[in-house]
Amino acid sequence: MPPLNGNLRADTTDDHPREACGVYGILAPGLDVANFTYFGLYALQHRGQESAGIAVFQGEQVRLHKEMGLVSQVFDQDILSRLPGELAIGHTRYSTTGSSRICNAQPVVLMTRLGPMAMAHNGNLVNTTELSHAMAARGVESLSSTDSELIALLIQEAVDGGADWPEALATAAGHCRGAYSLSIGTPDGLFALRDPHGIRPLVFGRLEEMAQDGWVVSSETCGLDIVGAKFHDSVAPGELIWFRPGATAPERRRWCEATPRLCIFEMIYFARPDSNFFDKSLYSYRRQLGKVLAEESPAEADLVIGVPDSGIPAAIGFADASGIPYAEGLVKNRYVGRTFIQPSQGVREVGIRLKLNPLPDVLANQRVVVVDDSIVRGNTSRKLVKAIREAGASQVHMRISSPSVTHPCYYGIDTDTQDQLIAARLPLEQIRQHLEADSLAYLSQEGMLKATQQQDQPFCTACFDGQYPIPPEAELGASKLMLEGSKAGAAEPLVSTGD
Repeated sequence: MPPLNGNLRADTTDDHPREACGVYGILAPGLDVANFTYFGLYALQHRGQESAGIAVFQGEQVRLHKEMGLVSQVFDQDILSRLPGELAIGHTRYSTTGSSRICNAQPVVLMTRLGPMAMAHNGNLVNTTELSHAMAARGVESLSSTDSELIALLIQEAVDGGADWPEALATAAGHCRGAYSLSIGTPDGLFALRDPHGIRPLVFGRLEEMAQDGWVVSSETCGLDIVGAKFHDSVAPGELIWFRPGATAPERRRWCEATPRLCIFEMIYFARPDSNFFDKSLYSYRRQLGKVLAEESPAEADLVIGVPDSGIPAAIGFADASGIPYAEGLVKNRYVGRTFIQPSQGVREVGIRLKLNPLPDVLANQRVVVVDDSIVRGNTSRKLVKAIREAGASQVHMRISSPSVTHPCYYGIDTDTQDQLIAARLPLEQIRQHLEADSLAYLSQEGMLKATQQQDQPFCTACFDGQYPIPPEAELGASKLMLEGSKAGAAEPLVSTGD
């Protein structure tokens, strides 16, 4: 089996990190779980747009449908009607490990001594080479190129070796290092498991009105809301939960010691703004980021605009704190997404207008603060500044509601190799010059953490400071960490201007 540390790709047409994946699970006797899972995946579509799949259990039988494409492209009512059952596992995928092919789509379905198993995984392992070599030595072969299948094979091996489901899940997880939030279906019920650091989110809720004993597991609370499930709790880092058919409450157990490190980028960008973390919507958190950013890096300007959609809450917060009016200066084409039809070079040269178009009557002769959530490579931000100037803005001040991204992620987010990260290569003033902005400022790491109002909650901030909670294998680390030193840009001033 080849090492599973390649194919870490990025979409160079965008200037944000690429998404993680979305996992879903539902146990609801008497309900149409396939349809519920479809809507749950629809709510989680932002977490992955390359493939989607649903596996449905009916007693000892499991039916699986998965294809490349968006949820609405993969499923229709005819397909969903052929997936009867009372337990379902769903997945929507963006490939950070393993190529974008149908054989890598999830859920992963395997047969075991105790019957079929379906598993959906969000995250990335950092010891895949070690695991794949060890399993190959035992004669276990993989049909795909994903770390997700490795986890499923470890579970299958433990079950076939005599373990029951909880023991097998804990045994398999104990061999894994990295990020893994799992939703697992079996003939004996639905399971949810989170890695010791809880890097990727996972929550569960109850279908109280429609199914007294119905439970839903989702990457985010928006996946509960869409089907009317009431949020119950988060799956804790290092926790295994078993939802049994007919049981009034799940069985919760710690399978390992926990050292929580939730990915801070989930809060800044990845998760939907209407999802709740720490009993507050991410919209509120992102608005607070903008307020702190305005306090740290004010600007003399006539209006504040946000880069749709992810930069808008922070832009509103910046306007609130600064007293500068907020306006919609950019219109997003909401029907531009991932496509298998690549634009011609001529269309690519048009740049930002494919997704965002500025409003000249709003921007003309205005000193504009442009708020975005992150800059990764800088190419899209440069085109954005140029388009705003061409629309008539007299000044363009870029404000970023997160610290500068200087390090790659190994835990399920595709942030490019380090030599492609503009803040890892250039000091702040040179980034400003590259963007051709009048000024540029990032939110400080202290301000970012202050805005969470969770002083006792440690986060993973490795993409900003290189402090990796789980060191990757040497080969994987070398494949992405390509610059000398680990504190690029850390000593730069908070604001850079062209004055």
